[in-house]
Amino acid sequence: MAVDVSALLADLQHDRRYRDQVVAVHRSPARAAVLGTPQQPLHPTLQAALAQRQINQLYSHQASAIDAARQGRDVVVVTGTASGKTMCYNLPVIDRLLQDEKASALYLFPTKALAQDQLKTLHLWQQSHPELAAIMRPATYDGDTPSSDRRKIRTSANIILTNPDMLHVGMLPYHGRWASFLRKLQYIVVDELHTYRGIFGSNVALVLRRLARLCNHYGARPTFVCASATIANPQQLAEELTGRQCLLVDQDGSPRGPRGFVIWNPPQTSSDELARRSANVEGTELLVELVRRQVPTIAFTKARVVTELVYRYASDILQKSRESILATRIKPYRGGYLPEERRSIEQALFSGQLLGVVSTNALELGIDVGALDAAVLIGFPGTIASTWQQSGRAGRGDRESLTFLVAYNDPIDQYLARHPQYFFEQAVEHSVIDASNAYILASHLACAAAELPLTEADGQWFGPLLETVRSLLLEDGKVRRIRQADYWAVPEMPAQRTSLRTISDNTVTIVDVTDGARRAIGNVDTISAPELVYPEGIYLHEGQSYQVRSLELEGKVATVERVDVDYYTQPVLADQCTVVETMEERPIRGEVGQVFFGRLDVTWATVAFKKIKYYTAENLGQTALDLPLQTLATTGVWVCPGPQILADVAAMGLKTIEGLVGIRNAMLATLPMLAMCDRRDISGICSSAQTGQPTMFVYDRFLGGIGYSEKGFELLEHWLLMCDQLINDCPCEYGCPSCVGLANLRPPLHQDPDIGGGYAIPDKIAAREILQRLMVDIKPAAGATAGSVEHRQRGNMLPMQPNLIKWQMDERRK
Repeated sequence: MAVDVSALLADLQHDRRYRDQVVAVHRSPARAAVLGTPQQPLHPTLQAALAQRQINQLYSHQASAIDAARQGRDVVVVTGTASGKTMCYNLPVIDRLLQDEKASALYLFPTKALAQDQLKTLHLWQQSHPELAAIMRPATYDGDTPSSDRRKIRTSANIILTNPDMLHVGMLPYHGRWASFLRKLQYIVVDELHTYRGIFGSNVALVLRRLARLCNHYGARPTFVCASATIANPQQLAEELTGRQCLLVDQDGSPRGPRGFVIWNPPQTSSDELARRSANVEGTELLVELVRRQVPTIAFTKARVVTELVYRYASDILQKSRESILATRIKPYRGGYLPEERRSIEQALFSGQLLGVVSTNALELGIDVGALDAAVLIGFPGTIASTWQQSGRAGRGDRESLTFLVAYNDPIDQYLARHPQYFFEQAVEHSVIDASNAYILASHLACAAAELPLTEADGQWFGPLLETVRSLLLEDGKVRRIRQADYWAVPEMPAQRTSLRTISDNTVTIVDVTDGARRAIGNVDTISAPELVYPEGIYLHEGQSYQVRSLELEGKVATVERVDVDYYTQPVLADQCTVVETMEERPIRGEVGQVFFGRLDVTWATVAFKKIKYYTAENLGQTALDLPLQTLATTGVWVCPGPQILADVAAMGLKTIEGLVGIRNAMLATLPMLAMCDRRDISGICSSAQTGQPTMFVYDRFLGGIGYSEKGFELLEHWLLMCDQLINDCPCEYGCPSCVGLANLRPPLHQDPDIGGGYAIPDKIAAREILQRLMVDIKPAAGATAGSVEHRQRGNMLPMQPNLIKWQMDERRK
């Protein structure tokens, strides 16, 4: 049954537990379908298959995308969740196979789960008509594909579903084995385009260029069909990823039922206006109420531990009620579960066996989870784009749907609760990549050279920096030049040493040793393991408590044992920046401070854990830990305001450290516009430990550095102007999430945001006073405004530092 938004809200507001939690309700009206017809009829067999699946007409955006793809035009489709985007690429691919059985298509998804989900859809197409069963041969090809199946897939499959990582490391280096497939390649599908941003997106852009280069070598020019959730710049992102001009199709023709969006603020728990009821408990009760009403619901959380907590709380409530059977119809879902567990939950949710699922953002992407009518977002997801994407998981066709955004008691969420119009009126964010980044380009040119000899002609794929980087590779002895072509000259395969992501690919297996058995129940990457499976801590899995008995980082195994306790644990982290080498320094104009660039070691460790009582969140004590430090060797920029500036601001009765933190946050928010990166690619701290005076550090969150902070050093004056504009243009008085509150620290993937309260919003006035003194005599360039194209181009035209590129590549090889 579809949710009746008005009736549900009225019932909640009459509940004895209700204390004015609803602070805003936003309603979107229903939208009728806009139909369309392709300019040229689809193949008769495909039309028959559509009729078999009771699809008699297409939506307008589907028809437009199909027309473009069949004409060989690269296209990007940007429409809402459940708008039928997969038809925009499946139909032209199948239509082509019906006309040319020798044709092939490559589907790229950011995760294995999405590839498996789309494989099920292709199997349904095969079942819809005998001729499709005969000509369609889809297969997934990824790290889970058995070795015994891989040769058969290479030689017989004509639709390959994979991910960029497998394409990069398992297909392109061995392109000779794929020669027949690449020679006949007609379409390259890039789904969930919006996920390819920052470092990951920049790497994927160069993987796609390497793919296009190899296709050209084999005589093919496949058409790109991209599909994306709503972002501010989909056409720009598609063109930067593919290196081609793309047609934008963004007029959503699919029908949509009425939608309600509620901002829900937990009530105060005492006369202290800063104390509020747990957002986890509020979100749990909303989930339980919806499940009791038989409303299919997804609850999104911000951390793995919260997923387990909410599931446990909801299961306990239902088991103790008259509807105890409903406890079996909810499940948790998150990263770290074994693949077979995730597939089982996905299938149960799709089939309707489950009424509710509690998930991290792992289900934010387009896995088909069936008809859900409600979403409960426990905590602001961090971006407006992600919020609407999660909300869009509820609502199918013309059914009414409802989303609750439950605010945490931290400054960002509470700002949104006080100013809901900010959320409803703010545009979604841009996705930013930089395929011309010299540091990333150096790694991929090495990969390209190992695939085919590099020549001057490859500038069409890799841009104007090709010759400079070729010279570096030649000088470093990595390639050998024969008749103006550079051949890879060392045994190692460079693709194996080039990671597309910032997260470690190495994993720690979590083994349950209860009763002497040894059963793998999950995994976690090695960087995150000390934050999740630290000794004596509590590991939550499907609502069950396990105590960690040992963590062997070298052996990559954590042993856990089932226990029955009334608490969970929370890691306590400590981090710092150590200056390894100052490579450049200069005074800030007017000598009001100093700016430095160099190599940093960023270290962090789990130094203790807290015991937190279930439901009440009472702190039962803290236990110290002695775990090895995690270290990231990277590059960074650091700014030291002059002592007179700090003294002047302190004399005004302002806290200088709050001002510096506010400026640091603004720097993290604005650097992506100069350096063409994503905010997740950089981070920073404020500290005086290394310099003897208060200092703002901003560093690349990538092993060996990636060049982003270096651009910040070179363009510091413009960077500060952008920070000043950001802060002064904001209408708030003392600070908000739009200016000094835009923190971007390492996300607490394994921490409960209910404990510790998030990041405070620093003092805007102190930040502004420090900035004004730092910006003495700084004037904007004529015709260049903060964030303008001129600024961005200057960032991309900086001279490369060959020694840094070599050091970076050496660090990654270790």
